[in-house]
Amino acid sequence: MLTTLKNVLCRARAGGFAVPAFDCVEDLMVRTILETAEARRAPVILMCLEMDLAGNGWNYVPGLIRAVADRHDVPVVLHLDHAASLEAIRRALDAGFTSVMIDGSALPFEENVRLTREAVEMARPLGVSVEAELGHVGGSDLIESTRAHDSVLTEPDQVTRFVAETGVDALAVSIGTSHGMYTSLPNLNIEVLKQLNAASPVPLVLHGGSGTPDDQIREAVRNGICKLNIYADLRVAMARGLGRSARGQNRPDPLPMEMFRPMREELAAVVAQKIELLGARL
Repeated sequence: MLTTLKNVLCRARAGGFAVPAFDCVEDLMVRTILETAEARRAPVILMCLEMDLAGNGWNYVPGLIRAVADRHDVPVVLHLDHAASLEAIRRALDAGFTSVMIDGSALPFEENVRLTREAVEMARPLGVSVEAELGHVGGSDLIESTRAHDSVLTEPDQVTRFVAETGVDALAVSIGTSHGMYTSLPNLNIEVLKQLNAASPVPLVLHGGSGTPDDQIREAVRNGICKLNIYADLRVAMARGLGRSARGQNRPDPLPMEMFRPMREELAAVVAQKIELLGARL
């Protein structure tokens, strides 16, 4: 069932759990994530990055998700992750996304407010949810980052004003995670998170969920995180599956189902583990 981010996160906040949000590309990821979520009776957010939508990706990836979402008896959100411009927001709205994230987190506060408010004004008449980021979750690159750096923690005293002036439906906050893979484990600032949750009238989002210790994730969910973004863990799982597939072939013309099966199995295991970790449920 294709729905909005606002719908699933309001239920998550009321129920004290978080919804997993997976960046995904191509059929193998979309199908595995949706089938695993349905088997676990969990809502799920499928996210797309602009870099993965280049060229015909704007047609293929969201088109595929929209075509299959209603074949699954769980809530599914089609979300644009980390849009840096209003042009990208407009393309997502035209492509049928039910949720978008406008990322002005690297901008000064007032400019972030202005950019976010404009995105909300574009999306709200269409019934599309908007996520924004306050503070900054670091990482040199969403894809190539290998070190946790350049994060700026969210300031609790800015949260209420930011939400009021922008009208966003969800707020990504920075409490110590980073995009990409960690070389040393993060230490989430739960005390700051408690203050952020108390100040925020909307559900909170945590980016950089891959590699963060499970006990810290559970504590973050107990204290207000309603959406966890995950991508690097999926890429690691796919690489594991690809290795298994390469080692397991014994014919010159391997069947596609045999080549893809290890990747699907590794992906499904990670997706199922994240659903269980977050307590995601209908």
